[in-house]
Amino acid sequence: MKEIHERRIRRISADGKKVGVYICHCGGNISDHVDVEALCESARNAPGVAVARTNMFMCSDPGQEMIIKDLQEGKVDRVVVASCAPSLHETTFRSTLQRAGFNPYLYEHANIREQVSWVHHGRAATEKATTLVAAAAAKAAQLEPLEPIRMDAVRHVTVIGGGIAGLQAAKDLASRGIPVAIVEKTPFLGGHVARLDTISPSNEKASDLLTRLARDVLEHSDITIYNNARVVGFEGYVGNFTLKVSLTPFSALDDDETLRALQNGAKKRGDFVASFGVVGGPLPEETTEISIETGAIVFATGFKPYQPAFGEYGYGRQEQVITLPQAIRALAEGTGSETAWHWRNRPIRNLAIIHCVGSRQIPGVHEAAEGATLNEYCSRTCCSASLSFANQIRSKHSATRVFEFYRDIRTYGRGQEELYQLASKNRVLFFRFEAEEQPRIEANDMGSDSPLLVTVKDTLTFGEEIQVPADLVVLAVGMEPNGIQDLVEMMKLPVGTDGFLLEVHPKLRPVELPNAGLLLAGTCQAPMDIGEAANAASAAAVKASGLLAKGFVELDPFVAEVDPEKCTGTGACVEACLADNALKLIDVEAGPALVRKAQVAPAFCLGCGACVAVCPENAINIKGWTLKQYEAMVDAIVADLAA
Repeated sequence: MKEIHERRIRRISADGKKVGVYICHCGGNISDHVDVEALCESARNAPGVAVARTNMFMCSDPGQEMIIKDLQEGKVDRVVVASCAPSLHETTFRSTLQRAGFNPYLYEHANIREQVSWVHHGRAATEKATTLVAAAAAKAAQLEPLEPIRMDAVRHVTVIGGGIAGLQAAKDLASRGIPVAIVEKTPFLGGHVARLDTISPSNEKASDLLTRLARDVLEHSDITIYNNARVVGFEGYVGNFTLKVSLTPFSALDDDETLRALQNGAKKRGDFVASFGVVGGPLPEETTEISIETGAIVFATGFKPYQPAFGEYGYGRQEQVITLPQAIRALAEGTGSETAWHWRNRPIRNLAIIHCVGSRQIPGVHEAAEGATLNEYCSRTCCSASLSFANQIRSKHSATRVFEFYRDIRTYGRGQEELYQLASKNRVLFFRFEAEEQPRIEANDMGSDSPLLVTVKDTLTFGEEIQVPADLVVLAVGMEPNGIQDLVEMMKLPVGTDGFLLEVHPKLRPVELPNAGLLLAGTCQAPMDIGEAANAASAAAVKASGLLAKGFVELDPFVAEVDPEKCTGTGACVEACLADNALKLIDVEAGPALVRKAQVAPAFCLGCGACVAVCPENAINIKGWTLKQYEAMVDAIVADLAA
């Protein structure tokens, strides 16, 4: 047994390579369960390890500077970082090596947070971490410099969605000299902003903001707009995507209200239509399909307001129960007198607003609609929107009393808390309820002129049951992601548990999807207000322009590589390949004869290794994950367990 152990140690020797191991405490996330100092001492004794150090946060500037210093002083020439998941910080540490003047692929990552400290405790955690670090160090000693795959890139970006985020992204990209195509599924630009009256807390007219932004987009020569358009096909890779887009004619529209708006003089490019948006480019005369060659794609597919279930707070059952978007549109139409607001020609003397409808839903308390899931997240903008609406009612129609029923008031952001303070000054009455004791909406049979009665246990008065007569109940509905399941499946997009598209990292890569070249803008990612959506769109535009500015893109080199000396052209690899166009057999001259060899198209290769597993001649390897490197890792694991 001792001889086997010594033989394995010799096999994983570093052959002169100097490996540095850097272990992160992760602020206690790791060190609370893993004995980091013992792990560091064990790493120092591993074959080929020249330096082993710890730091509270390896991803911090001091942590990275520690690595750079060791590299530049010649103490190490290979790096292992033992910390959190590589999906979070692999890019960070590759950049660290680059800043030190080293090849970024002379780096290996050991995940000792998600794979160790979050699932193991005590001695077991330290032992597993020791094994993982030993394996990573053994692989690092076998690493060779790699070069990224350089591919020409199309200097063009496609923005899917023509709402406020899509327009902002398109404007910013075009201002940087990058041609843009906007693919919008409706005849209008502007999205939900077009349905607003004023924007809080600035009180700017939404139509003014939207018209100004849309005009910049419409008048820019580098922006092409496709209305009534949907993406129906997708292929390619970062820098070289091909989208198939279906264009629908005006006559195919099935929304009567939209048709009427267009027919009432809104067909002209650039006209503003209240509650609909800005008309973009001309609509096609017949259904057609076009192809767009593009280098990057920005998703600005937006959100949809939560649709209350039938009977939820009386919605659908009581005519006088409506949603906040409906109420905002009705108020913008300006019906009523200087005293009482009128809705459908009826005076509204008592107005009730109920918060958190379709947001912060709790399993066991709330019921999801058939085929839907509960929205457990906070939609963030509803409180401010409700308070702004209440203030407008009180300032314009002083005879209308406003009652707000809430679980928590969350007026985040600059200038938003003032909305709450102003509502208090405007004598808006607040009632706080627990999620388990939601307000009840019933027909009012108490002899009042108000048709509805709102009953609630008010926690502000220590659970006293209060009844408020209401002429109108407004439900402050939350945000839900738009229905883009076709795009999710077509492009294999990651979706969070909340249904919104999921970024790589909320702080380090907040507008990027894992698929290179695909970016996020606005409320397709999460509930946001207008300012946040526009900022996210600008961030996506900066990322896209930086990606395409050089005219080429660089892809990670972790792709299959064929050894032509070993390849006998069996074709097993081609049959096993999981990617289209990544592997094929070609005829190669071998003296007077032609022989068949496998050839890899790096841009299409997934780096999955399926071809490696089936090659009878061991003629294929994945760069950065070769069989030799795997063997070194396995030997290190066995040696560690045997020690």
